[in-house]
Amino acid sequence: MTQEVVTTKSLPALAWRPVGLVAAIQLVVLTALSGRYGFHRDELYFVAAGKHLDWGYTDQPPITPALAWLSTSIFGETPFGLRVVATLAAVATIIVIAYVARELGGNSTVQWVSAAVAALGPFVVAVSHMLSTTTIDMLIWTLLGLFVLRLLRTGDGRWWLAIGAVIGVGMANKWLILLLVFGLAVGVLVFGPREVLRTWWLAAGVAVTLALIAPVMVWQAANDFPMLTVASGISEDDGAENRILFVPMQLVYPTPVGAAVWIAGLVRLWRDPSLRWARALAVSYPVVCVVLLIVGGKPYYSVPLLLLLIPAGVQPVLNWLTTTLRRAVVGVFAAIGVVLAVITGLPVLPPSGLDGPVLAINKEQGEQVGWPELTANVARAWTQIPEDLRATSVIFTSNYGQAGAIEHYGPRFTLPKPHSGHMSYWDWGPPSDRMTGAVLVVGGQPTQSSLLAGCRVVEENDNGIGLDNEEQDTPITLCDRTTAPWSVIWPQLRRFY
Repeated sequence: MTQEVVTTKSLPALAWRPVGLVAAIQLVVLTALSGRYGFHRDELYFVAAGKHLDWGYTDQPPITPALAWLSTSIFGETPFGLRVVATLAAVATIIVIAYVARELGGNSTVQWVSAAVAALGPFVVAVSHMLSTTTIDMLIWTLLGLFVLRLLRTGDGRWWLAIGAVIGVGMANKWLILLLVFGLAVGVLVFGPREVLRTWWLAAGVAVTLALIAPVMVWQAANDFPMLTVASGISEDDGAENRILFVPMQLVYPTPVGAAVWIAGLVRLWRDPSLRWARALAVSYPVVCVVLLIVGGKPYYSVPLLLLLIPAGVQPVLNWLTTTLRRAVVGVFAAIGVVLAVITGLPVLPPSGLDGPVLAINKEQGEQVGWPELTANVARAWTQIPEDLRATSVIFTSNYGQAGAIEHYGPRFTLPKPHSGHMSYWDWGPPSDRMTGAVLVVGGQPTQSSLLAGCRVVEENDNGIGLDNEEQDTPITLCDRTTAPWSVIWPQLRRFY
């Protein structure tokens, strides 16, 4: 039987006052805390990548580095300046969630509650605080979900143009958007309404996507698709752990209350006859989960899809809260969830208080601490190189976080620009073959190889507060020389993951 596409429906007005209040609170909190701690290792990398603007990088498309460049160019190369764009993206995401609630027929209360539940999940709080590809991806996934719902509800094929544009921009930020595209496509093909596929506007939307992603794909093809190599490394190294943690983290990331809401939304989209046209959204979630479990993807990859399910579940949960006891129990769990989200996701504790449970829940908090100290320790080791040899000596780091920190903080210590074989730092080239002096290596790679000679550990990094993050106790090794010119050994120093 052909399914009927709903073409007319009176939607509630967007509840700008309560939704705006939620967004304003989010904006104020994120802005007030954006300058605490310091750059995350990924942010240091994005800042460095933004200084090498290109159509692609080893591990990512160009959107996030370009936004990092834009934000720091306008607001300054500081954590606060970088995170302006992250804050704006997070606020926009929450407003889009309110629009999704409206698209599903939600009234004013459903709209602002949907926005609040989405905004207060631990994962959303954490990625909203700092700039990452996931910060931008959340906005792109929710926009795509909104536009697809509008297409399915109205049957207006012109929405394919907007859908194509969002997919194109999404692929210029992170290729995970294809997961959502695949999940929604399966849902529409199996459960309809399939009429939305029978229009030339679909071809036009595909053309928009292809036009937007063409430069990105050309760059990747010209560089042997390094992003696929990185993705393969993630699956091989972390796949088993990701599969074990996948299901529990679907409940932890949005808090237990948020999890109850998205589960209620999944059930409602499947059962409610009035939302039969939106069933593809419900189907997309298990499809995406199956794909992630097969490939060993990280558990948080599916979280933006959970945000799209929340607006569908708010009304059933509100209907269930008919007694004082139920409201009290949910209120207590919600309050606990909010406190945990703020403590684990935002820099509200002193850095010395992060050790223990906070880092166990969210290790990314610890990766925002200690980068100036690392650079100072490298500078102290650098002075052990005879002054007449420093002009031909090199700083080489094992990962992009170390390189990004030294590139950003190094000038205050008169350190030279660092080099690294990690991710796109390798693409940015080796030292000149004229650099025949000492090599100061931060981290383990490649001091145990035959590429360097006369190596000895001269420092161990200490962040000054004893915080057990990834760089604490990192060795800083001084080597007398390379065993061959840099142009010869450089290919052996590349590290994708």
